[in-house]
Amino acid sequence: QVQLVDSGGTLVQTGGSLRLSCTSSESISSFERIGWFRQAPGKQRELVARVALASGLYYADFVKGRFTISRDGIKNTMYLQMNSLKPEDTAVYLCYAEQGGTGVSYWGQGTQVTVSS
Repeated sequence: QVQLVDSGGTLVQTGGSLRLSCTSSESISSFERIGWFRQAPGKQRELVARVALASGLYYADFVKGRFTISRDGIKNTMYLQMNSLKPEDTAVYLCYAEQGGTGVSYWGQGTQVTVSS
């Protein structure tokens, strides 16, 4: 029933920056954890960044120091600020939110990020 709408993906030059947004139909603070995955061609879906009240922040090694996850409870929106983008960051990025009680995860439709070399 929860709907997540992610957006912000586009074509960007190597070294550039981009901010992805994900707006939830439910309060973003009501979920056990929220975050971003990405899936590049020929690769498995990978966790990029995650935030949870219990476990705090997590960043994959390949984005640490470059990406920042944040949330705005008033706007029910999570963000992924991506800096110093590399061609290997090219992927479909998907936001997700997980309910603590049921363990059900909700997903955005995905937004394409393409980093040109």
